Amino acid sequence: MHNFQARDHFADGAQYIAGRLTKGTSGRTHAVVDPATADEVYTYELAGSDDVDAAVAAAAEAFPGWAGATPGERSDALHRFAGVLADRAEEFAQAESLQCGKPIKLSREFDVPGTVDNTAFFAGAARHLQGQSAGEYTGDHTSYVRREPIGVVGSIAPWNYPLQMAAWKVLPAIAAGNTIVLKPAELTPFTSLLFAQAATDAGIPDGVVNIVTGAGKDAGEHLVGHPAVAMTSFTGSTGVGKRVAEIATATVKRLHLELGGKAPFVVFDDADLDAAVHGAVAGALINSGQDCTAATRAYVQRPLYEAFVQGVADLMASVRLGDPFDPSTDMGPLISHVHRDRVAGFVDRARSYARVVTGGEALPHPGAFYKPTLIADAAQDSEIVQSEIFGPVLVVLPFDSDDEGIRLANDTPYGLAASAWSRDVYRAGRATREIKTGCVWVNDHIPILSEMPHGGYKASGYGKDMSAYSFEEYTQIKHVMFDNTAVVRKDWHRTIFGDR
Repeated sequence: MHNFQARDHFADGAQYIAGRLTKGTSGRTHAVVDPATADEVYTYELAGSDDVDAAVAAAAEAFPGWAGATPGERSDALHRFAGVLADRAEEFAQAESLQCGKPIKLSREFDVPGTVDNTAFFAGAARHLQGQSAGEYTGDHTSYVRREPIGVVGSIAPWNYPLQMAAWKVLPAIAAGNTIVLKPAELTPFTSLLFAQAATDAGIPDGVVNIVTGAGKDAGEHLVGHPAVAMTSFTGSTGVGKRVAEIATATVKRLHLELGGKAPFVVFDDADLDAAVHGAVAGALINSGQDCTAATRAYVQRPLYEAFVQGVADLMASVRLGDPFDPSTDMGPLISHVHRDRVAGFVDRARSYARVVTGGEALPHPGAFYKPTLIADAAQDSEIVQSEIFGPVLVVLPFDSDDEGIRLANDTPYGLAASAWSRDVYRAGRATREIKTGCVWVNDHIPILSEMPHGGYKASGYGKDMSAYSFEEYTQIKHVMFDNTAVVRKDWHRTIFGDR
């Protein structure tokens, strides 16, 4: 059984502004529900526009001092931050599993250690924010490039990976010298608040990291449109991302969007079938399928198609659903009953045009559980193939030629992630070049690492999380030019006045 008591941890409220927890002032409350039991575990006051204003003001006040710190000073603070997170790893894992319903083994072995590693990475990266080397490109001047922080960042994170998404937003921003106001999802505020508290306890100054927990229409839109916010980073659905872009554009903000996905899983006929079956089940069911990079569309070359369908169905049937705090549980519930019913709706509508091979039903349980589901014989243009379901549902379709497999993989509006399965290095190499996604795995699906960028093509957004590439989102570039001649009257002046 878990021992994380949210009411005790956040008795002072679910907003974290200028280094302390406070209550929201919107006049409305929200209940965090354990999706595994349907029990309310914490009720808090939602943030309103006044809370957003206070958080932005705190971030703006902290910005000059934090931006003026040396790279070494910011690096040292982030190293201490990583140490605090590591010391509190079990607390974070318990809180993440309670609010999300994800298996404790996933929280302990994926979400939390990944976040600690990400923090340690940015502690080192904070020292490597150089511009280009100086040079005399005109012959008479020395030019160099400064990389500078942007200012106050206003970020919005989703509910599927609350801890990791908080880290992906906060860490590159503050490592580059910015300050930040983060709005987590109302459903899952716990680990974002713990993350901000850990930053304070590590010695990061008050106001550098702030959390406002409120509704998207209120707190979220006010944060994105705030005139003192210089940049917005958003992770979520493509539909909401379009709205964020509309608001941000009105104030000409820097904008980073990581949006939906519909990842193809392309299995060529020379692939290791067992490896592909195991990879498909793991890639489709991670976090109960609530992952924008999850394997959702398996395209299998016809000689392996039937064996793949049978293998995936058999392995899915062995997956253990149950109490997220039981170490033997493989898959927990979906985030809510509302979301479970949405996923079920996709599957139920697909019964009229496709075959549900296994799963396709909710468990008779108070929690929001839905069985791992495999669907076959759907058309490429069908809803189940084209739309983001965000649940434990994998659709499998056959293909004949390599050309067809790659064409089908590219045939959705999304372009976040994909995988190709083949023993032929040239075949796999072609897939990595021609599949239009921000990440292509070969003979695996899902692994991420701090050193490599994460971000999409097409309707999956633009910009990168993680890696040194993320600094392109959180810094601005300044050209500085010095005259080296001390000549009063420059030759180019004659183009404006006088003669040579």
